[in-house]
Amino acid sequence: MSIKIVFSDIDGTFLTNDHKVTKQTKSAVKSLLAQDIPFVLVSARMPEAIYPITDKIGIKIPIISYSGGLVLTVEEEVLYSKTIVKEQTEAVLKAIDEGWNDVTVNYYAGRRWFVRDVKDKRVKYEMDITEATAESADFSDLISSQVMPNKILIMCEESTCEEMERELGKMFPALNVVRSSKFLLEIMDKSVSKATGIEVMLKHYGLTAAEAIGFGDNYNDIDMFKLVGTAVVMGNAPEPVKQYANEVTTSNEDSGIYQYLIKHGVISLIDDID
Repeated sequence: MSIKIVFSDIDGTFLTNDHKVTKQTKSAVKSLLAQDIPFVLVSARMPEAIYPITDKIGIKIPIISYSGGLVLTVEEEVLYSKTIVKEQTEAVLKAIDEGWNDVTVNYYAGRRWFVRDVKDKRVKYEMDITEATAESADFSDLISSQVMPNKILIMCEESTCEEMERELGKMFPALNVVRSSKFLLEIMDKSVSKATGIEVMLKHYGLTAAEAIGFGDNYNDIDMFKLVGTAVVMGNAPEPVKQYANEVTTSNEDSGIYQYLIKHGVISLIDDID
């Protein structure tokens, strides 16, 4: 198998259900890097919610954050950044404030995360999970200062999430409005996808999509699966997602990335896993 670069989703793929990296998965990544095969994490998360993961493993790798909205090199240089334009940002925030109560609005701009209230229980929960730190801000002040968001994230109840996805999607056809979980709604520029971020990274390395593997577990990984030469879906993925796989590996709990790479000889069996 001629694989020259590996892309991986984070939650439900690279991490276990309790947000850990298994010893086997960690060793698989280090084995890839030792062979000069780039390993790239691709996630809806912001950079500051990705780097704590890589720091704990002791690796420096390129990342694709905001589901393709911000692409950073190993040296953390910006290769690509796509934000929501001012008019759309103002309009969608107004629509949210006027249309729904009991929602938490998050404003992600570059490597900073802004909220209206850092004491909000949903914000505190997200900070605990991701180890990123939110900052209090008036969104109108950010817009006036030309600090535009790569992503607006809504935290809300499941029924509200479904309704907002449907209604905001109709109201703002120039935006990509999609749920990333039952309780999270992501809003980005329409052009942003994991596939667009991967294309930027492939160009950076001078590689083709045919030379890439993509690991993922959910609906927002489908664009990636369609692009890369080898699409590997985790065993824990919803059944409809598995139809996009070249192969289904074991679950995130059972080190599915490691198991696939061993099976296909991309890495060697590691006897001593620390």
